[in-house]
Amino acid sequence: MSFVATMLLAVACVGSLARAADFTLVDDRGARTVWSAPPQRIVSLLPSLTETVCELGQCARLVGTDRYSNHPASVKSLPKAGGLDDANLEQIVALRPDVVLLALSARVTDRLEALGIRVVALEPRTHDDVRRVAGKLAQLLGQPAAGERLWARLEGEIDQAASTVPAGWRGQRVYYEVDSAPYAAGTASFIGHTLARLGLKNIVPESLGPFPKLNPEFVVRGDPLLIMVSARNAAALPARPGWSRIQAVQHGRICTFSAEQGDVLSRPGPRMGEAARIMAACLQRMTPPVGSAR
Repeated sequence: MSFVATMLLAVACVGSLARAADFTLVDDRGARTVWSAPPQRIVSLLPSLTETVCELGQCARLVGTDRYSNHPASVKSLPKAGGLDDANLEQIVALRPDVVLLALSARVTDRLEALGIRVVALEPRTHDDVRRVAGKLAQLLGQPAAGERLWARLEGEIDQAASTVPAGWRGQRVYYEVDSAPYAAGTASFIGHTLARLGLKNIVPESLGPFPKLNPEFVVRGDPLLIMVSARNAAALPARPGWSRIQAVQHGRICTFSAEQGDVLSRPGPRMGEAARIMAACLQRMTPPVGSAR
């Protein structure tokens, strides 16, 4: 074989190996992106995705986040590029990202892609979603096994929290309020899944979706024996029409959470084990109702 032919064969082999190293990522829109190497400059516009990137050990690749990403502490100093509905396109472009991570409902997706910026939309809403998203981000970051390791840790932490819940709370009715509208965490949500793992019975059925807006009368009829709510909104509960008849309100069985705890509880990501411990700790402090589960 001539020298030229040998060199051409070598180049072809190198090209083949490079192509074999490419990987395709399918996001929650069903959109496919092909990567020859993991992205090194990442903008994350969803706190749960920010936290997951950092938990996977790749915080250093983040060059910007949304305004709500505040954990771990190192991301607080990063440039903030707005929020879900008002992302700052010019700032994102100026950060020269290899990829922008965002939610399905983000309004900036089409404009970013029109500018040639790669977008990966991932929006975890259930425990299974958290596992899947962790796996996809781990793949994107070039650490495919790390996603399952993260999920295994979360599973263990949630199981441990569940083991500390007093037996008297098993099967008791709970209402978890996300917002005073009121929006609730339904059975289908990641919060609902955690409540179930702790042995509680959510009054908001799966059929209403993950985070439905409720008629306040629905909660009165559901008569929860325990309410979980932000400390900011807890004081007004007895004044809501009919809510003084709810057993949880009558007996003061209300778990209240600080703003910092609310961040942990509301993000479907690597702090879900901590969220389960926060819920379980409240249950440990309260005397369970007697003979009221149904």
